[in-house]
Amino acid sequence: MKTKTELLLELWQEARIRFTNKLPELVEDDLKKKLLPCPNSIGFLIRHIGDVELLFAKNVFGSSNTRVIAKTVIAQKDTGNWTNLSELISYVNHSFEVLQSIVKKQEDLDWETIITTKEFGTKTKAEAFGRIISHTTYHAGQLSIIKKYGKA
Repeated sequence: MKTKTELLLELWQEARIRFTNKLPELVEDDLKKKLLPCPNSIGFLIRHIGDVELLFAKNVFGSSNTRVIAKTVIAQKDTGNWTNLSELISYVNHSFEVLQSIVKKQEDLDWETIITTKEFGTKTKAEAFGRIISHTTYHAGQLSIIKKYGKA
């Protein structure tokens, strides 16, 4: 029988595939695409997913050695800086590894621990983890639509 941690990791990894399967389809010119009047480009969304995963590792799961400057969260808008595909892919690979590493350390009872953040209030770690799953898949859907219909 699998632990809660193993099951939740499998759920997150499967949901995140909706995002990672899009990355090999991208070329550098795609990163500037937007679907007007929406302000966010594909490059911004990729960076944002990585920023939020690192924030979750640090603030939700207590990864004290995780360093993150969540530039997309700080700016709260697309600054047009996210145009290097290999850097962005490296960043989201890193954010995945960091978050996965801290999640793997969770014991079954840890998922019932109550945490509070300014972004989404008070939740159990399990509920908070649901937020990162839905966050990534939500933006993966946006990424797909922008790639198909957006313009640089």
